[in-house]
Amino acid sequence: MAVIPKTITDILRNVVYPGSTESVVELDMVQEIRIAGSRISFTLVFQRDNDLNIQAVSEACAREIEKTLGTEYDLTITPKGIHRMKAPVLPGVKNIVAIASGKGGVGKSTVAVNLAIAMAKTGAKVGLIDADIFGPSIPKMFGEEAAHPLIEDIEGREMIVPIEKYGVKILSIGFFSNQDTALIWRGPVASNALKQMIIQGLWGELDYILIDLPPGTSDIHLTIVQTLPVTGSVIVTTPQDVALADVIKGVSMFQSKSIDVPVLGIVENMSWFTPAELPENKYYIFGKDGGKNLAQKMGIPLLGQIPIVMSIREGGDSGIPVAWQDDTATGDAFAELATNVIQQLEYRNENLKPTERVHVKKR
Repeated sequence: MAVIPKTITDILRNVVYPGSTESVVELDMVQEIRIAGSRISFTLVFQRDNDLNIQAVSEACAREIEKTLGTEYDLTITPKGIHRMKAPVLPGVKNIVAIASGKGGVGKSTVAVNLAIAMAKTGAKVGLIDADIFGPSIPKMFGEEAAHPLIEDIEGREMIVPIEKYGVKILSIGFFSNQDTALIWRGPVASNALKQMIIQGLWGELDYILIDLPPGTSDIHLTIVQTLPVTGSVIVTTPQDVALADVIKGVSMFQSKSIDVPVLGIVENMSWFTPAELPENKYYIFGKDGGKNLAQKMGIPLLGQIPIVMSIREGGDSGIPVAWQDDTATGDAFAELATNVIQQLEYRNENLKPTERVHVKKR
């Protein structure tokens, strides 16, 4: 029997916290699972350092694992105080915004990077999490491919210090992996790595933190809404029909009863092409106003239309995003997008109750 982190969580679903109807897994007490050969270790997180149930729960977990896996494994359980499921994961962050797309290739990460910089240029404190675990591109777009975040000890906890550039604090799984090696991770491993990066990030006080999600819908999306109370989501698309069909799926995921994250609006990327020598001309390569019309049909705000401009691609490749460059038409488009996103967040916060983290009970 191959033992993976999911094996441990499945076993520990049988351990119910005393006085509760939920298991230690459902209460998010089981964290930092590590398996190396015959050695298994994980952390049990409690609300208080002096929780009277620490020993009883730890022993119950050990018995349940031994009952299922036998005694050939070397098991280490480390109890810790402060239950992160009850305490805010990002206590200093006012707004958490998911940047999503129904499919790949629509420029979602490019929009996320330039939006973050444009928001920072308004004077806001901004962070950016690269949650695209299998294709992290944020380090390259910021020109920080060789960066290695520092680890700082804060009251006995190892915290990751985000890289800061262009007024934005950033963390990406790309900082912790070989740039030339593909990441081949199963879902639970990828989800745990992402949770660790979020929880251990030393973000400080932020007005906005953007999360660049993988394209489509996946376990990573579920991990994010289970870990964080996402304030709202932004959907990026191109005008063509094949992209718009997937937008509907993305919107329905966030608006589903089980997720219930407000959709702030749609960004239509690659809206038109204007050659430098013909600045008044617009060529609708991928169709005209597809995203705009879909937003209107679904009753969702159109947050912005971003043209196809060579400088956007050049900025992403060179590590100097176009939103950082002053007095450019494209920079103005991202500045307008930032203004619209901020306005939608203000409207959302005034009219809707705060988002809660999703609690998924597995049977």
